[in-house]
Amino acid sequence: MTETPDDDASAGTVRTARTARSASAARVAVAVVSPWDVVAAGLSALLLRHPQDVEVLGQDWQAWGREPDVVLYDAAGLHEGDGADLDRLVGHGVVVIVVSHDLRPDLASRALARGADGFFSLGVHDDELLAAVLSGRDDGGPVVGSSPVEAVGTRLGHDVGLTPREIDVLTLITQGHSNQEIAEMSYLSINSVKTYIRSAYRRIGVTTRSQAVVWCLQHGFAAEPDAVAS
Repeated sequence: MTETPDDDASAGTVRTARTARSASAARVAVAVVSPWDVVAAGLSALLLRHPQDVEVLGQDWQAWGREPDVVLYDAAGLHEGDGADLDRLVGHGVVVIVVSHDLRPDLASRALARGADGFFSLGVHDDELLAAVLSGRDDGGPVVGSSPVEAVGTRLGHDVGLTPREIDVLTLITQGHSNQEIAEMSYLSINSVKTYIRSAYRRIGVTTRSQAVVWCLQHGFAAEPDAVAS
């Protein structure tokens, strides 16, 4: 069964930093992780305007053994790769703030589900970017754009009104499961599964299973059973 960020009261807000960081620390060491050089360079350039508050680590920070306080993780990494790099960062204990793309809000939702601490939009202003980074240093402070309302906005299918149960059913359809398998995996009757499928199809504007799969793949649903969907 999948979960959505809005099902978790802590989603969309920065949870208590795994390693407590004092607000009086001199500077926040920040690393930017992105599959796109232009994004990494752009965010780094904005942060370099604040040398008194931020130390920007280069792309080779892992090779030199540097430890960032905060990592800005480009959500595009979940589209370009399998998300293993995000899992390693989350497991390492650093504060991970996701850089969300407005055209693919589902990617930020996936990152939150995998354990990221918060998110903000790629279109953030300079002062908002600095505030997001500094909040990651503090003990549980908010991250720009990570209010509960914003978090709901990152849920898969939110724009067409899909319910959490419809999202679950569509996710399993996308992963190739039959109606009977979905019923068994979701502890639903076969008639309930068919009802959720019909209502989901109406919401996304399709009439066949193949059309539904295409729609789901285009809108960020996970195609692999071991991938974390939101």
